[in-house]
Amino acid sequence: MSDTASMSRPSGPRIEFLVIAVVCVVVFAALWYVLSQRQQTLRSSPAGLDGLQVWLTENGVTTYNFAGGWPIDQTTVDLLVLPVYDTALDQSRAAPSTKQELLLQQDEYDLQASVIATKAQRVPTLVVLPKWRSGMRLTGFAHPILLIGPQRIQSTLQDVTGEKAEIVLARTPFTEFTYRAEDGRSLRADLYAAQMFKSDGCAPIIGTSDAMILGECPLDPGDDPEEDGYERVLVLSDPDLLNNHGLRLGENATIALDFLSSYVDEGNIVIDYSRASWLRDPYEEPERERTWSDLARFFGPPFLILWLGAAMLLALFLWRAALRYGPVLRDRTAPGAGKALAVEARARLMRLSGQDGALVREYTAARISAVTSHLFGPAHARHYAKENEFLKFAERQHPAEAVRLRNVLEHIRKLPERTQATEAIHLIDEFEQVLEQITHDA
Repeated sequence: MSDTASMSRPSGPRIEFLVIAVVCVVVFAALWYVLSQRQQTLRSSPAGLDGLQVWLTENGVTTYNFAGGWPIDQTTVDLLVLPVYDTALDQSRAAPSTKQELLLQQDEYDLQASVIATKAQRVPTLVVLPKWRSGMRLTGFAHPILLIGPQRIQSTLQDVTGEKAEIVLARTPFTEFTYRAEDGRSLRADLYAAQMFKSDGCAPIIGTSDAMILGECPLDPGDDPEEDGYERVLVLSDPDLLNNHGLRLGENATIALDFLSSYVDEGNIVIDYSRASWLRDPYEEPERERTWSDLARFFGPPFLILWLGAAMLLALFLWRAALRYGPVLRDRTAPGAGKALAVEARARLMRLSGQDGALVREYTAARISAVTSHLFGPAHARHYAKENEFLKFAERQHPAEAVRLRNVLEHIRKLPERTQATEAIHLIDEFEQVLEQITHDA
């Protein structure tokens, strides 16, 4: 009977729109989750340093990871561990287009040499050079084919130190390095496919001057040197000494704990994955006034997904309210609009409760009243609007149509409360044809 009941407004939002809204929210949430988990995946992969942070913390050395987003008091940082996953500093990497290109990708993200120099001038810094392509992180296998080209690593090293340097590759699968601990013990570091370097300006800490993996080197301050900044930086050429892949080999974990804890006084070790300098000197730098960038942080991840969800929810509320309420229609303010609204409301209630038979009977009574008002005028309409009187009028003036009208009204009177829409539509159609004939002939 939905075809027979005229509704001035839709009953509500269709299920398709609700499904689309839910799908959009899920897509935005999934996109935000993927973007936020990309760096987390790198940190927890075999090439990451999450294991180092856990290892140092469990042994009483305060260590935390930092990905940027807020200023750090540089006086609380005793050592900044700076992993570099970029072999072409100051250059934009090309995104891989195939699976093979992704596996052989040599840069994980872009990093500026000036950012490394700024951080290293402010706090003692250990720069960890890259070694493995993305395939090692994705597959979990450290195969020689996944090693980064030595020329690219050499270029990165020279950008950091400003000195001529050379990358030296081991000729045996595993290479041992000796290390003298703070308590005098002799420890052994084991590295697979060791990646060493030599430079005249660097002093070896682990290894020799011709093949060191850890050394103290001069720092290239770049175009903006700081007057009281640090002039030297620690360089680790083989990240397998500290990363998740290499900590389990030999006594690498013990060496990492002994060496890094020697730099800790009363501050912390920060493993810095950020691509900008967030270090601030509370004694020299004045308190910064608020800028629009401070407010913009509340519209970035992870708050962005909350704002998107709130915007979509607001749009859904406005759309639903516009359908349900909306502006006042002109026909709702015309004379007699109250009666029309009452009839419409009653019809809708009957339709919702499934009383299609009663709705058809109400419809026929309303149509007879409208026809008699048109034929006889308001003065006599109430008398002839009664079904029996209208039938008598039809028998006198239209005997041929009176029989047909009586039969239709009889069938409508016998309709059950719940009837099929097709039967009701058929009776109403036949009823309208009879009324049209009577009105036309009159």
